[in-house]
Amino acid sequence: MFRLYAALISLSMIWGLSFVFMKWLLPSAGVWGIVFLRCLAGSAVLLPVLWWKRREIDWKLPWKALIVVGIFNCGIAWGLISLSETAINSTTASILNATTPIWTGLIGFIIFSYVLTGRQWLGIFVGFIGILVLMDFQFGQLFGKEFIGIGTMLIASISYGMAGQLTKRYLAGTGVLVITVFTLLTGAVIGFIGMMLTEPVRPAALLEPLTIFSVIGLGCFGSGIGQLIYFYINKKGSPELASTVTYLIPASAMVWGYVLLDEKITPNIIIGLLIIFTGVYMSSKKSNKPGSRTGSHNTLPAEVQQAN
Repeated sequence: MFRLYAALISLSMIWGLSFVFMKWLLPSAGVWGIVFLRCLAGSAVLLPVLWWKRREIDWKLPWKALIVVGIFNCGIAWGLISLSETAINSTTASILNATTPIWTGLIGFIIFSYVLTGRQWLGIFVGFIGILVLMDFQFGQLFGKEFIGIGTMLIASISYGMAGQLTKRYLAGTGVLVITVFTLLTGAVIGFIGMMLTEPVRPAALLEPLTIFSVIGLGCFGSGIGQLIYFYINKKGSPELASTVTYLIPASAMVWGYVLLDEKITPNIIIGLLIIFTGVYMSSKKSNKPGSRTGSHNTLPAEVQQAN
């Protein structure tokens, strides 16, 4: 049991640090360069594992579903998170990222006709209150030029939720390693296209020690090894234990942001974080009714619950 909890804490530290890595990479790589580099580095770590297990894999894969999930999970979501961090600090971004289970439930209800319990609806409402507290009830942050930041981060979380529901519906029979590798490769293509259309990566800047360290940390550890740690916890422990990383990541990101980026921890951040956590817990509670279908994030495949 000690190994499981050590792995859980390690995973929260890795994924919490991902938001700091993105801050460090923005000046040299840009928004879409970050997507390209983290996807490329993550797939580079996992491709040898995929090759090693190639004979165990049924290659009649649902390619369309893999590509669509990759677009939402690694392309749109990661691009918008990077864009959001040009306007908000890493702590706020990580807290808003934790609202993913709430959006997953709503998408399941609206698009896939899943049934949500009264407790889950209350949790969704509480989560929205937490977002408003985090914004200090400044509704203008969701409109006009100020939309980039909190608004784009919320859309990123919605994209995670969409990817989760699509994975559960269309990729249930596909192995997690296959899903992870091919969604990362899809994200790399999207990142490359976005990078070429906007601001290409500056090669000289990529040779700087901090940039190299950030690419390795964000891609190899956050997008590659981090996924494998998650799968280990999920298999050796339980999906419920693994899903608790949702609550640990913002706390980890808050500490990293304070130590490495000198980000201030305001009362709004603490209160908003606690309220959002309450909403996430309530909205993620599975229904005990026989045959009911909920949008609980505990039932989602690991690679789309947290893809930091």
